[in-house]
Amino acid sequence: MPPMLPAAPDGAVRLADVLPSCLASLESEPNVLGLPPARAAIVVLVDGLGASNIKSRAGHARFLASRLGRRDIAIGHFPSTTAAGIASLTTGTPPGQHGLVGYSTLDTEADRIVNQLNGWDHGLLGPEWQRSETVFERAAAQGVTSFAVGLPRYATSGLTGAILRGAEYVIAGTLTERFAEAERLASTGGRAIIYVYVAELDVIAHASGWESSRWTSTLETLDSELASLDARLPRDVGLIVTADHGILDVPAHKHVFLDRDPGLLVGVRHVGGEPRCRYLYLEPELDDAGRAALLDAWRTAEGHRAWVFSRDEAIDAGLFGDVDPAVAPRIGDIVIAARSGIAYYDGRDPNVQSHGMVGQHGSLSDEETRLPLIRGGAYRRD
Repeated sequence: MPPMLPAAPDGAVRLADVLPSCLASLESEPNVLGLPPARAAIVVLVDGLGASNIKSRAGHARFLASRLGRRDIAIGHFPSTTAAGIASLTTGTPPGQHGLVGYSTLDTEADRIVNQLNGWDHGLLGPEWQRSETVFERAAAQGVTSFAVGLPRYATSGLTGAILRGAEYVIAGTLTERFAEAERLASTGGRAIIYVYVAELDVIAHASGWESSRWTSTLETLDSELASLDARLPRDVGLIVTADHGILDVPAHKHVFLDRDPGLLVGVRHVGGEPRCRYLYLEPELDDAGRAALLDAWRTAEGHRAWVFSRDEAIDAGLFGDVDPAVAPRIGDIVIAARSGIAYYDGRDPNVQSHGMVGQHGSLSDEETRLPLIRGGAYRRD
C-alpha cells in the first residue's frame, strides 16, 4: 500500500496560483488569490524561506511575521526544490506539466542523470525541456510588460532562459538595489509584472544552516528592505512575497547512505533527486515482480522515516499535479521522500561536497512545503 500523505489545508492556494492571480488582477479579473485590481505587481521570491522559518524567527522578521496570518500560506509543489518551485511559479503549472520534476532527473534519451539547475549551461538540456508557456509570455499577449530583477550571475543562465521566458532580465546586485529597481520599474506608469529573486537565505542555509546567526542577520536585513519597499509603493502597485520551498537543518549524524545495504540497490541503474527526495531509476530489463519486490524492500527498510512510492503511485496521488506522458519517465521508478529529519546520500558518489550541506529541502514536510504568501501595497488585506 502507498503511504498516507500529509493533508493540505482546506482551500489552500498553490504556488502556481500566484503569478496567474497577479496577471488577472492587472486585468481587474477574478483570481484564485482574490487579489484586488492593480496596475502593476511586484512578486518577490525568497529562495528557501518557509512559513515555519518566519514564525520561528518572528522577532527578527517583524514585517513578514506581522503579515503572516493563517490565510497567508501557499502550498509548494513536490518536490520542494528550487527548479520545480520557481518553474511552477513562473508558468502557473505543476512540475508534472512543466517537466522540472526534481533537482536531478533522468534524461531517458541519453540515459543519464541531469542537474535541473546547471544542466542547461553544460549543454545537457535545451530550452524545450521546460515545456510550459510562462505567465510572462501570456502577459505579453495581453499588453503587460514583465521584468525579472536578479543578480548578474543568473542573467544568462540556461535555467533563467527556460523559466523566465517573456520577461526582460534586469541586473541588480544587493537587496537594496534589487528592491529599488523593482520600485522604479513599477513606478513608470505602465502595466507590469516585476519578479524579484532573492537567493541569499538559501545559499546561507545550505552552507551554515537556517538556524545560524548569519542566516538570522540576513533575514533581518531582508525584512527591513521589504518593509521599506512596501511603505514606498504607489497605491496602485501590489506586492506579494513568497518562496519556492522552506528549509530544515540536517546534521551529519542524520545522513542515511543508500548503499549501506547493497541488496537495496540491486536492479537500480541510476540514483537521482536530492538528499531529501531520492529517485531510483531501475534497470529496463527488471520485470514487474522484481520491481515490486524492490519497492517492498525499500518500504520495509525506510517506511518508518520516509514516504516510499512507486512512480505510478506518486502520480496517482497527485504529487506532481497532472503529469504529461512525456514527463513521467523523468520521475524515479521509486520515490523516497524523507519524512523525519534525515537526508539520503549515495556513498558511491565521488562528489562528497554535498555532504557538508546543512540546510536541506525537497520532501513533503510542513517545514518544506508551507510557504509565506505575504501581501503588501495594493494587495494588502484590510
